[in-house]
Amino acid sequence: MAGILIIAHAPFATALRDCISHIYGGLPARIGVIDVSPDCDPAQVVAFANSEVVRLKEENGALVLTDMFGATPANIAGRLATVPDVRVLCGVNLPMLVRAVCYRATPLDTLVDKALAGATKGVHAIGPAMPTPVTPSACAAECLPALPPDAAAADCVPALPADADLTQKTDATGL
Repeated sequence: MAGILIIAHAPFATALRDCISHIYGGLPARIGVIDVSPDCDPAQVVAFANSEVVRLKEENGALVLTDMFGATPANIAGRLATVPDVRVLCGVNLPMLVRAVCYRATPLDTLVDKALAGATKGVHAIGPAMPTPVTPSACAAECLPALPPDAAAADCVPALPADADLTQKTDATGL
């Protein structure tokens, strides 16, 4: 099973790890995080990242996930790309990480393909312009832990109040 190391701007790496722990009801083994702070010494973080990869690496290698291409965390993660049996992916999001955890027993190159697919398939527009509701794919269901029967019956989506306004407008900044 591949180890997974998340290197991201603080506190994003830890937040992603906490989300995985929440989703799976506990933290799966061999998942590490490095939160890169604005005042860090990149050389020290690279050294620590190398030691983390050694600690986390399993028989099929390690996957390093980082947040934004060109930023310090990605530059640090990129230094690990030359390590044998290590792959580095930028643009980590929660769907990518869930997919990576789900498929970590597969060969490393397959794991990379599954994680990238999870990242892109997990991005959707939601709003009144959507002609039909988005239904979860079969793949999404196979990657999540088993749910209690009563949760499955409710489709695991909390009900919105009948008077909820889903058509709120945003300003020019998109916020």
